[in-house]
Parts: sequence; C-alpha cells; structure tokens
Amino acid sequence: MSITVVGSVHVDFYIKVDRFPLVGETLLGRGFQISPGGKGANQAVGCSKLGEETYIVGRIGKDFSEYLLANFRNVGVKTDFLKIDLEHNTGVAFIILNTSTGENMIIIDPGADYWITRKDVDDALKAIVESDIILLQLEIPLEINMYVSEIAFLKGKTVILNPAPASKLPEEIFKYVKIITPNRVEASQLTGVEVRDLNTAVKAGKKLIEKGVEYSVITLGSQGAVLVTSDKYIYYPSFKVDVVDTTGAGDAFNAGLAVALSQGHTIEEAVKWANACAALKITKIGAQSGLPDKYELEEFLRKNQNYQMKIL
Repeated sequence: MSITVVGSVHVDFYIKVDRFPLVGETLLGRGFQISPGGKGANQAVGCSKLGEETYIVGRIGKDFSEYLLANFRNVGVKTDFLKIDLEHNTGVAFIILNTSTGENMIIIDPGADYWITRKDVDDALKAIVESDIILLQLEIPLEINMYVSEIAFLKGKTVILNPAPASKLPEEIFKYVKIITPNRVEASQLTGVEVRDLNTAVKAGKKLIEKGVEYSVITLGSQGAVLVTSDKYIYYPSFKVDVVDTTGAGDAFNAGLAVALSQGHTIEEAVKWANACAALKITKIGAQSGLPDKYELEEFLRKNQNYQMKIL
C-alpha cells in the first residue's frame, strides 16, 4: 500500500509576534526559524510519519535542494520523482505566527512549483500506478492537477483533492476526484453557498456531490468537520486540545484521511482519523515538525475512544 502526493514543496520562514501588525506598522518579532513546508510536502511528510509508504512528485530549486532532500529522507518520504529545477527558486512561504491566538498570516512565492510539467508527471507514472491514493492540492498549476486526476482516475486510483488555497475549478475535474476536502472558505467559493454553520456546510457538501465527487469533507476549523455523501451527513466535532500553532492543520487532516483510507478504513472512520491528526498538529509548532506520527495518533485515539460523531 502506498500514497503519491503531487504538489508543492516550499521552505517556510517563520517569525512569532504577539499580535498581527496593522497596515504600515512595523513590529518586533522573535523566534525566527526556517522550516521545510509547502502543502504537498507537508501532506507527504504527514502520510509517511503515520507509517505509509509515500512518494512526493514535484519540483524544487537548487538553492534549498540538499536541505529539503535530507528532510524527506529523514522522515522516509520517497523522492525518486522530485525534480531539481536549475532555473527557478524553491517555493517559499513567509509565515507570521500570532502566539496569542495560534493563528497565522502567510504569503507564498511558488517558485519552481509553478514549473512542474506533464513530463514530470509522466516520469512519475510508476509511483501513481503503485499507489492506492493520489493526494492533490492547488499550490501547483491547475493544468497539472487536471492531468494527474485524469490519469489516476483511469487507472482506478482514489483521488483526494484538497482545494487549497481557494481557487475556481473547472467542472470536469470533479468527475475524476473521489474525495474533496475544502475548508469553509474554499467550499463557499466552489459552491456559491456561504458556509457559516453545519446546515450551510451540508448544503455546500451536497452541491459538491452533485458536481460528481463521491464524498465531500468540509473542515470547519475549531468546529470540526462535516462528511457529506449521497445519502448521509455526519458531523465530527473537534477534539479539545490546547492550540499552539494552526499552521499545517489542514495538511495533517488530509494526511490522516489518506492514510486511514489506504489502510482499509471506511470513509466514516477515516474522517475521525483526519480530525485527530489535525488536533494533534495544532498542539505543536511547525507545519511539518508538528505533524503526528502513528504512535501519537494511536495513543490519542485510545485516550479519546469515547469520541462520538453525530449523524445530521
């Protein structure tokens, strides 16, 4: 069993502040650090730390190549199909972390991520064929996501699309995607339904089902998540934890979902795993360093065995 993640690989530049700056204001920050990041990389690392064989397909620049390749090796992510682009910089993200609330503000320069090609995907066909789950996000060109989705669908793979950051999608992509995992902002943009609460989350989820996906899983931040299928709606309240850093929570969620499905769990159980992974992530700083491993997840689920989903 394995998972292939096609997506972005960044370097994150973190700085902590007690509050976000106003427009034109300069604040003194602290705790500056450089960390590996990018939604694709985060999700690949998350899957690998949870014990699943995981490939990453994408591009990085020469500037941070040794650093990023070493990081992937350290956590067991297979980099056979991660290409080094000699003409473009590695994607970067500048992250301001509000230590008072655990919230963040992020600016991204995609760099080499936006130069991934169809040939790169063709060269990685071995990984796609060998994998059960193909996990995608929107920090690489939409054309590439469309291409991967169609190939994976035709080969009978389960395609999970995390439509982040928020973007308009062509209607055709929905027939290739089995599971879509937007947050409330992304769900609103994709469906035209303003997601404010559980009822509107279900309404948006139903519209995504009508577009062609089999399952829509809408994440609601501190409120948890909602699973919508053609015949049921299930609410997953968030686990109660102390929030330290919300960066990468969505990536932890998607990694947990993909691994649970790859290991044969039902979609209902997989969303519970995903919710637990997101909860564990926000208790620690760092988009990747804060991702849980399989032992942490197992222990957390054991301690929360009385957790209850609610059928809406």
